[in-house]
Amino acid sequence: MSFATNSDAAGSYRRQLTPKQMEAEVYGRTTRALREAAGTENTLVRARALADNRRLWDAVLSAVIDPGNRLPVALRAQIASLARSVLRECDLEAPDMDHLIDVNEQIAAALWA
Repeated sequence: MSFATNSDAAGSYRRQLTPKQMEAEVYGRTTRALREAAGTENTLVRARALADNRRLWDAVLSAVIDPGNRLPVALRAQIASLARSVLRECDLEAPDMDHLIDVNEQIAAALWA
């Protein structure tokens, strides 16, 4: 008799998600890290969460400015503008963590819909 390992269960779960839902999960993980960072004075936790959020939004920006991206041009421009705004916020000395969390949550919710 064999038992599924945690990695087997996680793989099975991932196979049941659509690509958009998998993207939503990435936003969710990043948002949870931001929420944890917002509730602590630990500068390392905050720096790591902000760096992860920055990497996520750098990837989003790169994807939407890619000429091969098939999204409508107007939508790509709106997402690029949002990404630049998030990246500017991440670069502030004291970023508004609640704002970053809110943006991520709204994007994740839209991807799940």
